[in-house]
Amino acid sequence: MRHSYNNQTATERILSLLKERGVIRPRDLDEYNIPRRYLSRLYERGIILRSSRGIYMAAYAELSEMQTIVEASKRIPKGTVCLLTALAVHEMTTQAPFEVWLAIDRKDWLPQISDLPVRIVRFSGDALKSGIEHRVIDGVTVPVYNPAKTVVDCFKYRNKIGLDVAIEALKGGWRAKKFSMDDIRKYAGVCRVQNVMQPYLETLIG
Repeated sequence: MRHSYNNQTATERILSLLKERGVIRPRDLDEYNIPRRYLSRLYERGIILRSSRGIYMAAYAELSEMQTIVEASKRIPKGTVCLLTALAVHEMTTQAPFEVWLAIDRKDWLPQISDLPVRIVRFSGDALKSGIEHRVIDGVTVPVYNPAKTVVDCFKYRNKIGLDVAIEALKGGWRAKKFSMDDIRKYAGVCRVQNVMQPYLETLIG
């Protein structure tokens, strides 16, 4: 049975969704049969904010520096936070990446997003699917590669981010006990960078 919404009940439901999810897109209202026009009305009244095209949040929301990650993840739901952005999420780098690095399948359509600083990297097979954990950022669940997988990815894509960044992440993550050596070796096998990483692992534990 289709629910009939008036302005008050639609507003209450939308604000409830925002409190629950952090950010929403117009299509998120479809499952509740709320007409999308209510989002525009609330935006025009200043009750909600539009942080980027198609992404809305409550005007009272306290935003963190990682809000862009949430927005990018919403816009590219098949993407997984990786490389420099994953390092930042895990507090394993001194850098503050301007772009949100997301991994998608090699066969997936490349999303065209011009209003968010997003960097897409193509992963495939087990390297795409392994080592994913889910972190809550600003109330939104976001897929992120775990610390060990992220470090291994940094070595695999060292030509993109720099070998010095990969080495810093390995050393810093090891000191902070973010992962075990077994974890590193496991994902090094998945990503086929055992030979590349071996000298650095020997120095680390030697």
